[in-house]
Amino acid sequence: MAAVLLALGCAFAGRVQAQAETAASAVPARPPVAASSLGAAASAPQWLSVPRARGRLRAADLGLVINTADPYSVAVGSYYMKKRRLRPEQVLRVELPLRGALKAEEFEALRLAVQDHFGPDTQALALAWTQPYAVECNSITGALALGFDAGLCRHTCAASRLSGYANSASSRPYSDHGMRLSMLLAARDVDAAQRLIDRGVAADRTLGLRAALPAHVYFLTTEDAARNVRARLYPPAGLQHRAGVEVHVEPAAMWRDPRRALLVLTGSVRLPATEAIDWLDGGLGDHLTSYGGQLGRETGQATALDWIASGATASHGSVSEPCNHLQKFPHPQWLLLHYLQGSTAIEAYWKSVLWPQQSLFVGEPLAAPFARR
Repeated sequence: MAAVLLALGCAFAGRVQAQAETAASAVPARPPVAASSLGAAASAPQWLSVPRARGRLRAADLGLVINTADPYSVAVGSYYMKKRRLRPEQVLRVELPLRGALKAEEFEALRLAVQDHFGPDTQALALAWTQPYAVECNSITGALALGFDAGLCRHTCAASRLSGYANSASSRPYSDHGMRLSMLLAARDVDAAQRLIDRGVAADRTLGLRAALPAHVYFLTTEDAARNVRARLYPPAGLQHRAGVEVHVEPAAMWRDPRRALLVLTGSVRLPATEAIDWLDGGLGDHLTSYGGQLGRETGQATALDWIASGATASHGSVSEPCNHLQKFPHPQWLLLHYLQGSTAIEAYWKSVLWPQQSLFVGEPLAAPFARR
């Protein structure tokens, strides 16, 4: 991964919504620096504040897209429809090529089918497949929400389109921001996908309860200077959040007790080298690396599918070389704090990324362990 971090704001062009500007101010602005100097935070860790969420997404807000050319998609889509009790009109069936990346014209046909089938009340999509995960250099989730950006493919390390939904209070992304979020129901096989869906459904309203055992959040540091850049955004260690969450900040190389894990973030080519993670239902995990969103392709790097296989319920990865811009990866505190408010996994992940054009979001979208009735 190229080790260049541009100053936030240098590539912001035109007018953006005030909320997005407020969100951007929480990410440290740095001049370009070499990888060897990216390790340490500039100041003492501190908690940030995020807007109070105005509700959350529900099953009625979700559309499901099934690829009829893919037996995995047909089976997983049918299972998800049953488990989340989706109505037939909430399901769109299309025929897509079975490969990692769509061409621009193939994506345009999908975009038009989505636009024609789903009305303005459909705020988000569950995509019942593992491939395709990209549209040329864009992620398929980024392209569906923000539109396909062909120009980005000339220089994938450049700043990409800004998400006005990032760190917002909105629970109506399509109505408020014109962004129909999406997440892949991706796993290594149908059985693994069904277990993923079961974890998401089982997670609902299970955490943050009185007298419950705490959930644990693990923010892991590494010696990989180019990929450890999110460490400067970690909150203080040793604190217990009022929602019943204990926060740990520690070196990945020394991590030996992954119990009741709600969130695991690190910067590395692969997942932390540890025993099996004791995931809670609804657990989130990702690692900052170049190709974590290239599902099923051998790049020498772990992908979001490895997190799902480990027992996580949602993850994130980049489908093309993003460089290590903080804006292109989940902000650790935004991800955690929106999730603790009762937001769903798809909302918390999307609210944590300022430049999500290359971001692939994977998992069970509606998992909401901190939700209340």
